[in-house]
Amino acid sequence: MGLIKSLAIGAAVAYGINYITKKGTDGRSVFDDISDKAPQWMNKAKEFGEQAINQVSQKVTTASSPSASQNL
Repeated sequence: MGLIKSLAIGAAVAYGINYITKKGTDGRSVFDDISDKAPQWMNKAKEFGEQAINQVSQKVTTASSPSASQNL
């Protein structure tokens, strides 16, 4: 049973690699499109991370202020 499962997983991986690297009518593959857009996605992820860190640090600063602890 393990052999059949391994063969099925291997076939699925091979098909996926074939699909991603196959050239389309425009001469580009899905992998080419992904690799071209990756730097843009990284910049967006960095911006999102910086915004999240700023929001958390503002909440921590607000929560640790003396007036916030007096209201509890």
